[in-house]
Amino acid sequence: MSIGTGAAIFGCAGTELQPDEAAFFRDFDPAGFILFARNVESPSQIKRLTADLRACVGRDAPIFIDQEGGRVQRLRAPHWREWMPPLDFVAAAGARAVEAMRLRAALIGAEHRALGIDGNCAPTLDVIGADTHPFLKNRCYGSDPEVVSRIGRAVADGLLQAGVLPVMKHLPGHGRSMVDTHHDLPRVTARREVLQAIDFAPFRALADLPLAMTAHLVFTAYDADHPATQSPALIRAIREEIGFAGLLMTDDLNMQALRGSLAERTRAAMAAGCDLALHCKGALDEMIQVAGQAGRLAPAALARMQAALALRQPMELDFAAMDAELRSIMDRAHG
Repeated sequence: MSIGTGAAIFGCAGTELQPDEAAFFRDFDPAGFILFARNVESPSQIKRLTADLRACVGRDAPIFIDQEGGRVQRLRAPHWREWMPPLDFVAAAGARAVEAMRLRAALIGAEHRALGIDGNCAPTLDVIGADTHPFLKNRCYGSDPEVVSRIGRAVADGLLQAGVLPVMKHLPGHGRSMVDTHHDLPRVTARREVLQAIDFAPFRALADLPLAMTAHLVFTAYDADHPATQSPALIRAIREEIGFAGLLMTDDLNMQALRGSLAERTRAAMAAGCDLALHCKGALDEMIQVAGQAGRLAPAALARMQAALALRQPMELDFAAMDAELRSIMDRAHG
């Protein structure tokens, strides 16, 4: 990876890399790629696709996926395990939720590595409240910041054990959202001291993780005019108050919480201090717009990326034994 690497993560349109996509990726050299359900057909097909994506940029580029479990799960039966939504799984595991979530994350990571996928957009460290929108609520781990921190650490540890990079989300906290950011822009009016004590706390506890994703929410106590993804004040809070020093990517720039063209959205996010622009749709004409504004990785972002990629080192683990242990934990919890 060189300073010429493009400061974006892109998807592709289907289950096979098309010649025009490969040519664009070869020219722009995006920092990494992300897969969605539209890209998933079978294990052999995904292995070909991940190999082709890396081949077109000529390096071991990271390839991400969203595999939280429940609704947000791109790898599904019959080829992969169906996982309960995280909040339901935590409740079902009871007193051993932390250990169960670590094992679950390691097993998910093992599935990823077998396919050539080495990044998972998890853990979700948003602290839920009474008004958290249903699109997010059961993707989270709980309403107590300390519990969320412990479980989030376990998820990150499990993924790293499997050699998969965790991407914690959504900084600086999405739990107060009462609308779906795929469609609307939430406004959070909580005071700074409340945000720092509750919403920011899990991210602060896991600030040593290598990668993180922003939230498309306005926090009026910091910036009444811009969502966190595009707010210099919120990016500064992520760096200074939360203490996150790793690689910071935007949430998907196609989400309608953001306003303006994709070029305008990208330009605002990069100017605010995000390291990487994330575009998930796989539409080539849109990726060209994003690439034009994302530019190349800045030296500091390049160093953060290299530090993250160095963590893709799977441990020698007995995944069959881990699976048996997880089943035992869940059986006992139900017994």
